[in-house]
Order: sequence, then C-alpha cells, then structure tokens
Amino acid sequence: MSKVIAIANQKGGVGKTTTTFSLGVALAKQGKKVLLIDADPQGDLTTCMGYYDQDELQNTIGTLMSDSIYDNEVDAKSSIIHHKEGVDLIPSNLDLSAVEVSLVSAMSREYMLKNSIKDIRDNYDYILIDCMPSLGMITINALACSDKVIIPVQGEYLAAKGMGHLLKTVTRVRKQINTNLKIGGVLLTLVDKRTNLSKDVRNTLNENYGQYVKIYNTEIPKAINTAKSTSTGKSIFEFDKNSPVALSYKNLAKEVLDDEKTRTRNETSKVR
Repeated sequence: MSKVIAIANQKGGVGKTTTTFSLGVALAKQGKKVLLIDADPQGDLTTCMGYYDQDELQNTIGTLMSDSIYDNEVDAKSSIIHHKEGVDLIPSNLDLSAVEVSLVSAMSREYMLKNSIKDIRDNYDYILIDCMPSLGMITINALACSDKVIIPVQGEYLAAKGMGHLLKTVTRVRKQINTNLKIGGVLLTLVDKRTNLSKDVRNTLNENYGQYVKIYNTEIPKAINTAKSTSTGKSIFEFDKNSPVALSYKNLAKEVLDDEKTRTRNETSKVR
C-alpha cells in the first residue's frame, strides 16, 4: 500500500512546494516509486518541475476532480507526467479554482481527490500532495485522502502563528472524515544558520506543540541555490547535489522512511 503525505500549511512562503519536489526526488533516490500532486491552482509545483505552459495542459488534477464531481469516467493515468528525475507528476493550473467552487455543492465533496487517484494509488510507494496556502476545500480533500501531513514552518519569529488552527483542522478531519490521518511532523524551513533565531523557533515549537507532534530533526537551510534550481525545472539534487539543502532533504527522506519502519514494527508487535 502506498503512503499519501500532504505537505500543508495555510501560511504561504514556507517552502511547501520546494519540500514536495525535493522530498519526492530524495525518496526516489532511495528506490521508492513516487507521485507528486500539485493541489494548488497557482501551479507552483508544476512550474518548478519545468512545465511552464500550464494553460496548454489538457489533463490536470482539476480535470480529474471535475470528472469525479460530475460522475464521469476518471482516467488518472492520462494526467501523469514523467519527470526526468524519476518522479511522476499530476499537474495543476487555474482550472482548479473553478473546481473548488463546484465542490461547495458536490455530494461527498471531501472525497473527490481521493476518488480521482484511487485507481493509481497502489502503483506508488509514496504520493506527496503540495497543498495550497489555505484550509479550503481543496486542502480538506488532500487531508481526506492522506495518511499523514508534514507541516513546513519557516524558521523565523511568528512561525508558529496559525499552527494551532491547522492542528485543529487536522483533528477535525481525523474525527469526521479520515480516521487514519496522522501528523508526520513539523519541518523547520528557510533556516538562517548564521543566527540563533532558528533555535529559538525550535524551542518555541517544542514548548507549545512538542508533546503533541514530532518536530523533525532535519532543518532546511535558507539558500539562494534553492530559488535558482526551481527556476530551471530541476530539483536541488540535479542543480547542486552537494549543497547543504540537498543534504538536508536527503536526511529528511531518511527520517520519513525511518518513521515508517518504526510504525510498521510497532503495528507488527501489537498483532503478535
């Protein structure tokens, strides 16, 4: 069974898209079959992966969800783009905004994304969903079909602002829509190693949320090469594989895989 992970935070500019792309490639380098889903109408993930003419895309996550809403045949395979770095992508464009409006009156509206990918889910080890910076219906759909959520948080003051609201949303989704949903962890991003600010932010997160959620040991440093790589359609691994950012995402992939191994061992021991 594949694991579906939503990369979510209603705050923009915290590195959701970079994390989705970089973690996906890092997992692929560990031998995992990975699908990335761009669940943002702005299509930032699609752009970062080098697909710039979004209006020309015939099949997107928007068209899949629209077909699901109107009970048409859903052909998820037709929307998959194979990226040269070993990951697959279901792209997005502004059509997804219209889909969010349609979801308001749709029956079983929280499950349209889940229905859209159900026929391809088991073709992958990991599916990562890049969520839009809001807690609207598209993000709720992403949480409804995910096994866990990773929350990127910028390593600056006020970084934890809004965390409580997001955690409450995750709790509501878990209670009412998706009982399997768990919080994978909080990931500190855009960390400036030259200051002690990230340590203060980590301490604040630990004090306020550490007893409820995991704070990943890995921190993603702020680096100009990250922005440069996303403008070339390459991941940080292809652009500068020896950079601190590439090493950090490699370590994050190991943490994610280790957490999965631990969870599997614990579930096996419970059965015994």
